[in-house]
Amino acid sequence: MNLLLLQPEQQLDESHWRLDERQARHVQSVLGLTEGQPCKAGLLDGPQGTCIIESIKNKEITVSFKADSQNVEPLKLSLLLALPRPKMLKRILIDATSLGIKRIVLINSWKVDKSYWQTPNLKADLLREKMLLGLEQARDTQLPELLLAPRFRPFVEDRLDHWAGDGPRILAHPGDHAPLPRNLPGPACLAIGPEGGWTPFEVEMLCDRGFQCHAFGRRILRVETALPALVGGMMQLP
Repeated sequence: MNLLLLQPEQQLDESHWRLDERQARHVQSVLGLTEGQPCKAGLLDGPQGTCIIESIKNKEITVSFKADSQNVEPLKLSLLLALPRPKMLKRILIDATSLGIKRIVLINSWKVDKSYWQTPNLKADLLREKMLLGLEQARDTQLPELLLAPRFRPFVEDRLDHWAGDGPRILAHPGDHAPLPRNLPGPACLAIGPEGGWTPFEVEMLCDRGFQCHAFGRRILRVETALPALVGGMMQLP
């Protein structure tokens, strides 16, 4: 945890917040802070700054907060991601958020196991929890916009063109394609398929919406490896 991320429900008054159990444990056990000491903090979807440990009573910690800087610049990249395996999803959401991606769609694909859409990991509060961990890691406060698209074709036909916005639309897909573009200033949209890859039908539909296939070397990577590698190669990280 590189940032105490203070949320609205923790606010006690105009300038004081109460840390949750996990934050309090981190402050005491990891950071070793005591009353009167400062710590880097930020308001969810707001500015960053410094908090002061005001009181520690019965393992409850109250802090004051003073903003002193704006939030870190987001990555100008939207991510269209075939729903990964549930255990992988947790790690990918943390990593995507840490990289600064602010617009994410988890979409179905023919090679996505139907059971993945039934996992408890897709509950809104659990998805939000993983993204909060990513924000804390990267010292960021702006929560990403996350959409679920359990039906591939309706989303692609009805919503994708507007959602993807302006800029290059990159389809990561094995084959004899042009190399991945490098150091894009953004905005851009990146589509990453499931472990088995997009089907020809899915590739055709995405290409009809302006996506272009690009190769990223000869190796076939797992999604959790491909995401940071692709983003690091494509974009100028803020």
